[in-house]
Amino acid sequence: MSLTLTFLGSGDAFGSGGRFQTCLHLAHDTGALLIDCGASSLVAMQRAGVDPSAIDAVVLTHLHGDHFGGVPFLILHSQFARRTRPLTVVGPPGVEARVRAALEVLFPGSSTVERRFATIFLELEERAAVDIAGAIVIAYPVVHASGAPPFAVRVTAGGRSVAYSGDTEWTDTLREAADGADVFVCEAYTWDRKLKFHLDWATLAAQRATLRCPRLILTHMGPEMLARRAEAGVECAEDGARVPV
Repeated sequence: MSLTLTFLGSGDAFGSGGRFQTCLHLAHDTGALLIDCGASSLVAMQRAGVDPSAIDAVVLTHLHGDHFGGVPFLILHSQFARRTRPLTVVGPPGVEARVRAALEVLFPGSSTVERRFATIFLELEERAAVDIAGAIVIAYPVVHASGAPPFAVRVTAGGRSVAYSGDTEWTDTLREAADGADVFVCEAYTWDRKLKFHLDWATLAAQRATLRCPRLILTHMGPEMLARRAEAGVECAEDGARVPV
């Protein structure tokens, strides 16, 4: 079996470097899902040639707009594309209420429209494995204020796995999330400047030897990190990049 990671969006909340907001596409032999779906994600999907109607599920690490703000657009696109198979949205506690509220703010009346497809909402629980679209998803608590518990996630399909930090300052649970993953995608928002709730490259570099995963890819880079990313000597995400896992 195969597992392919595509960075539809690798940017921060503000589109630094002209990048789309966070959106990771994972395709395996029996399904496809997104990890996070920032507000610009539908545009990113169209540009990358990814059919939004082929997305089985969206796994949300936390409920900030640059990580979940594209879900209302994905739901509405599915409605107008005459989708019939269910769409599953998985995220922190309160995910359904937050998505429905966003739908109402952006397109009043849209949260109560009857559609041809079911939108199924599930809440992540710490370290509880859940089968989503043929993949096993495990959530790990991290540190990032977003109005609901934030998570890092590990997704496994076909015997291969991708871990993603979400947004967080350094926490030892990142070791747990990355442990045994084939690829660990991790935020490196700044080079060495400490920001509450975010991770800088200097801190991550100091912890790299404790991360038991063979491949590290940096993402969610701000302007400072983008300008110096070549100095890190580590693989960095680019919008549209496809990574066989």
